[in-house]
Amino acid sequence: MYYVFVVSDGTGGTAERALQAALTQFEGAQISIKRYPYVRNEEQINEIVQEVARVGGFIVHTLVSNEAREAMIRIGRENNVETIDLMGPLLARLSHQLRVSPLEKPGLFSQLNQDYFRRIETMEFAFHHDDGQRVEDLHRADLVLVGVSRTFKTPLSIYLAFKGWFVANVPIILDVEPPAILSELSAGKIFGLTMNTYRLATLRQARVEYLGESTSDYADLEYVRREVLYALHIFESPPKWSVINVTNKPIEEIASEILALYRKNQTSHSSPPAM
Repeated sequence: MYYVFVVSDGTGGTAERALQAALTQFEGAQISIKRYPYVRNEEQINEIVQEVARVGGFIVHTLVSNEAREAMIRIGRENNVETIDLMGPLLARLSHQLRVSPLEKPGLFSQLNQDYFRRIETMEFAFHHDDGQRVEDLHRADLVLVGVSRTFKTPLSIYLAFKGWFVANVPIILDVEPPAILSELSAGKIFGLTMNTYRLATLRQARVEYLGESTSDYADLEYVRREVLYALHIFESPPKWSVINVTNKPIEEIASEILALYRKNQTSHSSPPAM
């Protein structure tokens, strides 16, 4: 069963009709639709997003207000909830074709494209700060992922970047001190990734065989065990970082755990989430 929440600052009828028309192309899909009309403020949006996050659904919305749309994008991103904007892109394309912004919403076109350009920026940031590159820029990251090789640092960075987060990742190597700059960052935005030793050794062996590499240590079970323990020692040393066990978990689930811990860390430090 898929749960779709229709959110509108009007009755929501337009959004639901458009959704129903689109769903006719997905024969056999089990869909539950819930409509939320007259949504006008951030408090209402936050309550709806929290409910959607609990059931694992997604949101389709027709919010005309710039402020409401921006709140929906931001709160959805923070809670790892997908939001589909039906009204905004249409207004943006009309604005582009007509060479004029909607009369009641000056500047709407640039506002609607802000999220798009941010996504490009966050993706570039993730690529440029992958695997310990440009560590001098780590203070610019919203999230910093650390872990030994093959703990999904790169795919997680790309996934979170696509969601609009500035993410960097740094490798942990046995008996090598991690970059000193990590100790200068807020511990609440650093996440240590770990994995079951046997599973990690298996993944590394598959990589070795695929690449045709010859190495005596990289996939060796005892070496992997020592490396994982070394990484955990770093994670748990002051200032203690949040630790995520990624064993047999999909990227989406790991990302949700990271964002949940990030919000918890920000609350405990009485600091608002990075935008």
